Amino acid sequence: MSLSIRNQLPGTVTSVTPGEVMAAVKVRLDSGQDLTAAITLEAVKDLRLAEGSAVRAMMKSTEVALATRRVDGLSIRNQLPGTVSDVAIGGAMATVKVSVDGGELTAAITKDAVTNLGLAAGSPVVALIKSTEVSLATA
Repeated sequence: MSLSIRNQLPGTVTSVTPGEVMAAVKVRLDSGQDLTAAITLEAVKDLRLAEGSAVRAMMKSTEVALATRRVDGLSIRNQLPGTVSDVAIGGAMATVKVSVDGGELTAAITKDAVTNLGLAAGSPVVALIKSTEVSLATA
């Protein structure tokens, strides 16, 4: 199966906390960073997820926000520090490639955001991803 989602980071499930319909799945990325995915209980069962399961955490580039530093007082728990490796600017939107430990993420953000944040190759950033926007896949 081929996917259009380019943001894929390998990791291992460290815990599954079930709720009524959804579960919080904590993943330790191969780079050592932690990520949380909020997925349905049905998906947990279908994928047979349990502590120790090898997974790929995936997120669309439109669901990756960028900040120039770690953000406190925010409900977004997934904050991955990195460095901008490339910026491609279009008429209204831009894609920003960010090198993070263990891989690369692409964020699709507005051209104005790139300008306001002063983003360029070499800029330190933090990729922000809501747990509800992280999908998991098994091998």
